[in-house]
Amino acid sequence: MESAIQTLVTTFLGSTKGKESMDGKSFQKMVKKHLSGVMEDTNSSAAIKEMQNGLDENKDGKVSFQEYLTLIGYVAKSVSESKCPSNAAS
Repeated sequence: MESAIQTLVTTFLGSTKGKESMDGKSFQKMVKKHLSGVMEDTNSSAAIKEMQNGLDENKDGKVSFQEYLTLIGYVAKSVSESKCPSNAAS
């Protein structure tokens, strides 16, 4: 569990290149590189942009760490539901 958390944080920090949030280009790269195995449409720039817009709660055009964690939560839930379909009803 610790290594998974470290990986999530390291991935975010590497994608921001020392900034507090990811811009659109950095978000696109991160999704394509790190989430293509667990998400659909990661080759579609338009789909990734739509995802970014949905995550961008404060509408600043960037993905903050909290917004990134929202994405991770959605992905984790989706993976959980695919591994154990009975969790989908919860």
